[in-house]
Amino acid sequence: MVPCRLWGTGHGICKIEMNYQWYPGHMTKAKRMMQENIKLVDLIIELVDARIPAASRNPDIDELGKGKSRIVLLNKSDLADPLFNKQWSSWFEEAGVHVLEVNSKTGAGIKSINALVQKACAEKLERDRKRGILNRPVRAMVVGIPNVGKSTFINSFAGKACTKTGNKPGVTKGKQWIRLNSKLELLDTPGILWPKFDDRQVGMRLAFIGSINDDIIVVEELALELLDSLRNRYPDAVAERYGISWKEETAAMLEDIAESRRCFLKGRLPDLKRAASLLVDDFRSGRLGRTTLEIPADTGALEQTNNSQENKQ
Repeated sequence: MVPCRLWGTGHGICKIEMNYQWYPGHMTKAKRMMQENIKLVDLIIELVDARIPAASRNPDIDELGKGKSRIVLLNKSDLADPLFNKQWSSWFEEAGVHVLEVNSKTGAGIKSINALVQKACAEKLERDRKRGILNRPVRAMVVGIPNVGKSTFINSFAGKACTKTGNKPGVTKGKQWIRLNSKLELLDTPGILWPKFDDRQVGMRLAFIGSINDDIIVVEELALELLDSLRNRYPDAVAERYGISWKEETAAMLEDIAESRRCFLKGRLPDLKRAASLLVDDFRSGRLGRTTLEIPADTGALEQTNNSQENKQ
């Protein structure tokens, strides 16, 4: 269930204060499976959504991955602001984490991953060489929250359909070993969220990109929050897409979007649910342009990453 509180906005819509808590039983099982298998791998490859690199990281993975080499892939980088892609890459690199911008759907950046894996695991490979262990593949666990594009990445990396993909979270249900070549094996794992979001904005941003099941989302509320998030940094994206002007009340903006896209109920009342779904879908698909909703300067996103790297050392 999603606790909520409603109040009027004066624009024919109720704003809903939502507390997103979603942790199905299969995610508890997935986390336990990761804990059991982490000792089998040399490297953790974590996919994040480049539009929300902080919110789309699971802090549990920092704890689970202590002592392991790390790579962060800024997936869906084609949907994110290129300026902030570079800032996030620098941010992760300064924390001692190898990072790469990728687009799993088109394959952009994928060819660079093998070399990055060798670089990230250089110490491990050198230890093996000194012990006379040759040709042992690097074993990497691929992790990421639901709907971040993990299965699409693996299929693109492997050059064939190894895993199921889908637009809804929770497609991958169990672990799966995938041998890519003589130098690398991947362990695919189900996407997991963490049991509680301490920051309400984290829950909202995850809902924006579809990592929280849409069935428990009030789409009108989500659209209002999305408009608030886009207002300061990307006002032209919304105005140009729908041919409307910004107003103080986002509820009035949603009505204007309904009018612009002729989303009406009987009596020519604005169909706010349909307009909201349209806005959210346009954001997720990139039709609003390349947008990034959080930047390194605004967040302590890497505090845990820094801690995990210190523990590794």
